[in-house]
Amino acid sequence: MPLIRWQPMRELDLLHRQMDRLFEGLADRDFPIPAVNGEMKWMPAIELQETDTEIVLKAAIPGIEAKDLDVQVSPEAVMLKGEHQQETKTEEKGYYRSEFNYGQFARTVPLPSTVKHDQVKSNFKDGVLTLTLPKAEAAKPKVMKVDLTQQA
Repeated sequence: MPLIRWQPMRELDLLHRQMDRLFEGLADRDFPIPAVNGEMKWMPAIELQETDTEIVLKAAIPGIEAKDLDVQVSPEAVMLKGEHQQETKTEEKGYYRSEFNYGQFARTVPLPSTVKHDQVKSNFKDGVLTLTLPKAEAAKPKVMKVDLTQQA
């Protein structure tokens, strides 16, 4: 029977990675967020994709019109603000159940690299906002060849 060396730090690292995956899975879900005043608030779900030249951010914002959406981009982050407008009807009908979220929302998404915030391209269609953010020159990976010298 072979002898296996026990490495306690390896097991702690494995536990740490499992906990990270657990919490990442929870964070990816579209849960309402409790506000300070006890009301439930909503945040749009996002996808963030990075290539060598750009970052593409997609945000699911169903039921919002472009006029009710404010998008601001800095070199390090994207800020999404908006408001779900509740339709007002003159007829009175009782609701049995309503899970729609109305009111203001805001979400700031930190970016993995700095971007040229003045060259952003946007598309808002069918409740999905797509932002294409070109990376700043300093953020693009550069590989430099190193010349080696030998000493005699």
